[in-house]
Amino acid sequence: MNNAAALVSLATAVPPHQFHQHEVMEAAREILAPRFPQFDTLATLFSNTGIRHRYGVMPFEWYMERRGWPERTQAYLDGAEALFVDAARKALAEADLAASDIDTIVTVSSTGIATPTLEARVATQMGFRADVSRVPVFGLGCAGGVSGLSIASRLAQARPGTNVLFVTFELCTLAVRHDELTKANIVALSLFGDGAAAAILRAGDGGATQVEAMGEKLWPDTLDIMGWRVDPEGFGVIFQRTIPDFVTENMGPAVTEILERMRLSPANVDRFVCHPGGSKVITALERALSLDQGTLDHERDIIADYGNMSAPTVLFVLERARARGLPQRSVLTALGPGFTASCISLRHAA
Repeated sequence: MNNAAALVSLATAVPPHQFHQHEVMEAAREILAPRFPQFDTLATLFSNTGIRHRYGVMPFEWYMERRGWPERTQAYLDGAEALFVDAARKALAEADLAASDIDTIVTVSSTGIATPTLEARVATQMGFRADVSRVPVFGLGCAGGVSGLSIASRLAQARPGTNVLFVTFELCTLAVRHDELTKANIVALSLFGDGAAAAILRAGDGGATQVEAMGEKLWPDTLDIMGWRVDPEGFGVIFQRTIPDFVTENMGPAVTEILERMRLSPANVDRFVCHPGGSKVITALERALSLDQGTLDHERDIIADYGNMSAPTVLFVLERARARGLPQRSVLTALGPGFTASCISLRHAA
C-alpha cells in the first residue's frame, strides 16, 4: 500500500472587505505623513508591490482609528473564525466529506492569539467529533503555508486512512500601526492582506497529487530579518534586512540543498510554486532559482489580487496552479521568520 499523503482537496477564502491599493496609500498618507517627513519618499513602495487590491476582516474605517490589544484581539477572533469555517467547509465539500469525518486538525496562524485555539472555538459550528486530534501551531509566519502542509502530511502518513484537515489563516491587516513612523511599518501597510486556505490530506489509498518529500533550512543569526515585536499596543512588524537581496543570495543554494536531501535536483522540478512576498521578491526568486523572468506568473497574479496574506498565500498560488493543471512534479517554497526556507515536493499523476 502507498502510504504517501495525498492532497485530497484544497480551498481558499477571503474576508468581505476589499481595499484598493491607491485607497490604502491615501489613507496612510493622511494618517502618517503629517508626523513622518519621509513618508512621501517611501510612498513609492505602494506602487512597486504589484498589488491592485487586497482584503481585510474589518471595514476600511476601522483601520483609520488607533487600536489596542483588546480591539485587535476581538477582531482577530471574529474574523479568523469566519475565515476558518469558510475555507474548511469548501475543502470538505470538494473532498465529499463531513466535518465528522476529520480525524486530525492542524491550525496555523501567527497574526493573533487565541486560547482556546480556533479549531476548538468553531468545533460545534463545524461539527467536528469530540475525539478529533488538534494541532495548533503559532509563529511560522509566511512559511506557515508550506511548513503547516508538511506537518499535516506527516500526521496523515503516520495514520493511513485518516483524514487530516489543515487550515491556515492570517489577519495581517490587524497589525496596522498609527504610532510606528518607520519604513518597516510602511512596507507592512503596502503589502499585507487577510485570507485563509484549507486542505485535506489522507494516506494509504493513493491520490492524484501526493506529497513526495519535504524539507527546511534554518539560517543561523537571522532572527532580525522578519518577525513580530510585542508591545502594549499590539504586534509591531520586524523587517531589519532587505529580503529580496537575501533571497537572491541565499534561496538558490538553500533549495538545491533541500532538494538534494530529497534525492532531487532543480532539473527534476517541472514547476516551482512560491510564496510571493511582493513583486521584488518574486523577481528575486526567479533569479535565485534560475527561472526566466515572468515564469512565476501565478505568483504575480495572486499578489496583485490579494496582496501578501502571509502563510495562506502560497496555497492560493497552488490552487491556481491546480486549476490550470499541475505538471508531474511541483515544489512549493516559502520563507518565514527564523529565517527559514520550507519546501514540499508534490508528485502529480495526470
